[in-house]
Amino acid sequence: MRIIAGTAKGRRLRALKGRRTRPTSDRVRETLFNILGDRVIGANFLDLFAGSGDVGIEALSRGAGRAVFVDVSQRAAGIIRENLSVCGILDGYNVICRPVASALNQLEERGEKFDLVFLDPPYASGLAAQTLERISGRTLLPAEGLVVAEHHHKTPLAEDYGTLRCLRRRTIGETALSFYAVARP
Repeated sequence: MRIIAGTAKGRRLRALKGRRTRPTSDRVRETLFNILGDRVIGANFLDLFAGSGDVGIEALSRGAGRAVFVDVSQRAAGIIRENLSVCGILDGYNVICRPVASALNQLEERGEKFDLVFLDPPYASGLAAQTLERISGRTLLPAEGLVVAEHHHKTPLAEDYGTLRCLRRRTIGETALSFYAVARP
């Protein structure tokens, strides 16, 4: 696993050992960031179920203004910090070690806003749909914000979650990316 582009291009990242964490593949990350394009530059980026932090670190490498990484695992939080250091990223980020639902509450209480939100929960957990529902009922996403959910292509997500509407889906091998934005009235 490596950073594909930007200031940290080519840097190798560590991943958690074991089968509980599945890093986003280089190919999927490349597709994601090709679709996002210049939206990443200067963006506040939220990486939920961050694991190794590969997606948020890729965003920072490509010019995101700030990234917040959320993962419940202390080991994952440690790996994220190590990977940020390896990439020479010393500031502009926050690592939150707590369950995603709790972190979303904390971030909303602080008045945080995110231009881009990425979530990659364990595929068979049902957490993608639950998290999209939670995000839709919050003030974390401005009107022009975008939420991207990574999921197994055979486990489709709904077209709508509360105020979020699916704009686009892209399948890469067995992985699917679903892009959501706040529906305009």
